[in-house]
Amino acid sequence: MAGAVVEGGRRRRADAGGAAGAGRRPDEQPHRRGTPLMRALECTPTLPGYALARLVGGARGGPFTMLRLAHRPPPELPGEGWVRLRPRLAGICGSDLAALHGHASPYLGALASSPFVPGHEVVADVSEGGGRWSAGARVVVEPLLHCGVRGVVPPCPRCAAGEPQGCESVAGDGLAAGLQSGYCAATGGGWSGEMVAHHSQLHEVPAALDDRDAVMVEPLACALHAVLRNPPAHDDRVLVVGAGTLGLLVVAALRHAARPRRVIAVAKHDGQRRLAARLGADLVCAPAEMLRTVRFETRARLVEGRAVEPFLLGGADLTFECSGTPAGLQGAIGCTRAGGTVVMVGMPGRATIDLAHAWHRELSVRGAYGYGIEAGGGLAVEPPRRTFAIALEAAQALRPGRLVDEPLPLDDYHRALARASSAGSRGLVKVAFAPGEDGG
Repeated sequence: MAGAVVEGGRRRRADAGGAAGAGRRPDEQPHRRGTPLMRALECTPTLPGYALARLVGGARGGPFTMLRLAHRPPPELPGEGWVRLRPRLAGICGSDLAALHGHASPYLGALASSPFVPGHEVVADVSEGGGRWSAGARVVVEPLLHCGVRGVVPPCPRCAAGEPQGCESVAGDGLAAGLQSGYCAATGGGWSGEMVAHHSQLHEVPAALDDRDAVMVEPLACALHAVLRNPPAHDDRVLVVGAGTLGLLVVAALRHAARPRRVIAVAKHDGQRRLAARLGADLVCAPAEMLRTVRFETRARLVEGRAVEPFLLGGADLTFECSGTPAGLQGAIGCTRAGGTVVMVGMPGRATIDLAHAWHRELSVRGAYGYGIEAGGGLAVEPPRRTFAIALEAAQALRPGRLVDEPLPLDDYHRALARASSAGSRGLVKVAFAPGEDGG
């Protein structure tokens, strides 16, 4: 292939984006003459910044702040087939908050490039077309930066197998490092006036969906992926731990795509409990009541000891852990029956977990990251389809935009992040930015 280079035994297109400044800071990128600067929330992780963030939060002011409102050039198009976008709405995800608060795993930091503009839950207008996309189209972004996006030829084994969420090229092949748009210095993200995406990452938004519904397609795709890859049997009792955005959407996805016998949701706040019931949970309880609720629902036996957290012998057939917390994962393991499955949907970090329960009861503990291509589950997906396409259809039935609070401009990012960090206690679910309100 002309213009290809070999890195680590893998061929990479030189025009796929790696040559377009993969190692440069955005303020060092070649600036298109006459192009106005845009506003963007720019994140620059540093060790002092992480230390301070763990104490006071990463969006506070001061010399070590990791997030700032910047005026910077829009990102360059990395190569042929890339599209320029103007975000209409961009959600604030729990993974964004974990990174800004210094709680994200260092593993994820090694798979990002900085400074980056966060924002991977995005509905946008195409402002400069490419591929089959013309200016003016309203789209959602499927943010995975896999081999097909990066121009890596041949693709890695996971991408070749149709599992792009497990791409092995995300550390920098063909494009700057980044698992997703919003964590890659070369692409930008939705917390800005402008970003770029590969034409294959885009899905047209049906006219029936408003922007709030559309910005929820990405987290809905995550929830559907978790359910479709771990489909419950019709007689199963399913436990969902955590009722933030992901937990509530998993409850909705279970009822939309799988329909198990019973769904038990664990929610910390009153508003979350009401929403979980409205979205299809049969039983809803507070975290302190989880063991008792699951015990009586499944006729399990409660075991208590002096030096161990209480746990059940028996319990749920299938558990989705959506809080991303050590306590949530420990509780999920302790409430799942022998031979059952615990699915980690919420993004975990470093944790101390007693795994003797999982070992003795031969639990399957597995992750569910992102989305990809689905070939089974309760929807009996035939032929295999992209999770995002399924999520766009599901959104028309579920109307997840009702979970989105009034969007805020980028200028008001301190208030937006404070709202998102305490959304549950405020009776909120999803907080989003409306970058266009700043004049982009």
